[in-house]
Amino acid sequence: MLVVMAHNASPEDVQVVVDTIREMGYEAAPIPGKQRTAVGLVGNDGNVDASRLEALPGVLQVIHVSQPYKQVSREWREEPTVIELANGTRIGGNEVVMMAGPCSVESEAQILGMAQQIRDAGATVLRGGAFKPRSSPYSFQGMAEAGLRLLARARDETGLAIVTEAIDPEGVDIVAQYADIIQIGARNMQNFSLLRRAGRSGRPVLLKRGIAATINELLLSAEYILAEGNGQVILCERGVRSFDTHTRNLLDLTAIPVVKALSHLPIIADPSHGTGLRSKVIPMGRAAVAAGADGLIVEVHPDPEHALSDGAQSLYPPQFEELMTQVGEIARAIGRELTPRLPSPTHAR
Repeated sequence: MLVVMAHNASPEDVQVVVDTIREMGYEAAPIPGKQRTAVGLVGNDGNVDASRLEALPGVLQVIHVSQPYKQVSREWREEPTVIELANGTRIGGNEVVMMAGPCSVESEAQILGMAQQIRDAGATVLRGGAFKPRSSPYSFQGMAEAGLRLLARARDETGLAIVTEAIDPEGVDIVAQYADIIQIGARNMQNFSLLRRAGRSGRPVLLKRGIAATINELLLSAEYILAEGNGQVILCERGVRSFDTHTRNLLDLTAIPVVKALSHLPIIADPSHGTGLRSKVIPMGRAAVAAGADGLIVEVHPDPEHALSDGAQSLYPPQFEELMTQVGEIARAIGRELTPRLPSPTHAR
């Protein structure tokens, strides 16, 4: 339920609504807007008597949110959510953010060198897995905290923000110590204890769509994070499982405009996992930006043939530079811009 306040409602009027909602046994979430303030009623089962709220001073109307997800929906918040990182990167506004890097952190030389190359190409966020949930228990599982320390060093040397995955609730706290964005991978999209812990982390969360998840299920998973008080959620379309074997997954580009119509949260695309093939990453990355994605997360490796994970879908650095150029042109054609390049490393944090 959403209590919409009148233009001339005073802060005291808003506080009365908040206090009344709490007296009724629910949580209240004030939502300041450009035109007027609204107050969300959280935790209701759909049987709230709205008449008590409608009679309060300053209340314009009470809206019953029809979607099963509440705080995630456009009904709850009409204005797009914009997430600003410490290095100035804004996700969800008019800019298109580029996140890039290797699937996993393999060594100091690999991650530091890769960070410099993607920064020089214009990316502002470095991706790299320190904890790697793999289909096979015998595959490379990542460097754990040693990998996180290398990511932090790469940030210090380049100014890039860091996105890396937490794979269980216990690991959220340590990832939050190092990362600017905590990633929840496709396999964990419905790991509800992990989602709740990430919602309490104080860090932005990148939530990837599960390999067989509907859009409603993705949005309901995001609701778990927002329900813990963390509104900084970035959705990610990374492909769903299909019957066709020509690509690793089916990158569902239709999900991008659908999500934008249903939710105020930003959504980016992952053409690397979405296709699993290096030759398909650039064309599908172009298409995702044309469809309205707020950014891309792309795997780039200095030597894909010898990568410890996902080498077949990793771009060579020159290919990533090509993608950056083409995506920039597409963004401008639809009235958007790439996130501005970072200042020189001497000014990085």
